[in-house]
Amino acid sequence: MKNHLKNSVLKAAGVLALGSFGLCPLMADTTVPVAYKMPVHVNCNVNETGCNNNPGPTITIDGAISIGGLGANLILQNNLKGTKTATFTQWATNVSLVPLGGKITIPKQPVLGGVGGNPYIYMQFYDAKGNALSEEAFLGRCVQGLALGADFLNDVIGSTTVHSDGCLNHPGPVITMSGEIILSGLKARLIFRNNVKGTHTAETYSDVDIIIDGTPLVIPKQPSQGGAGGNPLILLQFLQGDGTPINDPVLLGRCNKL
Repeated sequence: MKNHLKNSVLKAAGVLALGSFGLCPLMADTTVPVAYKMPVHVNCNVNETGCNNNPGPTITIDGAISIGGLGANLILQNNLKGTKTATFTQWATNVSLVPLGGKITIPKQPVLGGVGGNPYIYMQFYDAKGNALSEEAFLGRCVQGLALGADFLNDVIGSTTVHSDGCLNHPGPVITMSGEIILSGLKARLIFRNNVKGTHTAETYSDVDIIIDGTPLVIPKQPSQGGAGGNPLILLQFLQGDGTPINDPVLLGRCNKL
């Protein structure tokens, strides 16, 4: 999986660089990769049982993740800007590939705390490589009922395949997009202490997966009607779910060459 992700990142960087100079190679059903950071919001519920048990309570984590989404600006134009052609017609539309605010469920995961009854409980978030993404957050004592929300940027590698039909139709062709994005991992660390930090403090911790590294999200097929006349040039620009551009428009080529 790590080599696959690494190769995808290198491929994404190469294609986007070529696209910025109008050199993106033409092929049937052109596939365009993208690597970016997607905002995610995590809501964790922490439920505890057996708070006074020995060697410690059983904690169950569940909740939901709201994702930042992915969009695309599909641009069709009858010729390149700056050429001597008398007319320049451009048609563009925003396509939602992965909806903003889409939900991923965090499955219930039991964790055993092992520092005695009614411990102090902390939570800290890490990426798939073990790098801390947040400071420790004190949730409370075991008997209190616990919850935590946090915002992160999740590394994403994705691709969309662009297919064109009816290139010579009037007022324009039908362009279909599909693909997937791959999420990188996100972990929560539950830390149990029998006392606040200081002397005579016993401590143990356990990590649980909030997002499993390599989780795929499918981009369903979405048709879009073009309006720039027959056999237009097709450009693609990826957007964050809120419409913020991720890259400059990539020139894919003439409709009948895709």
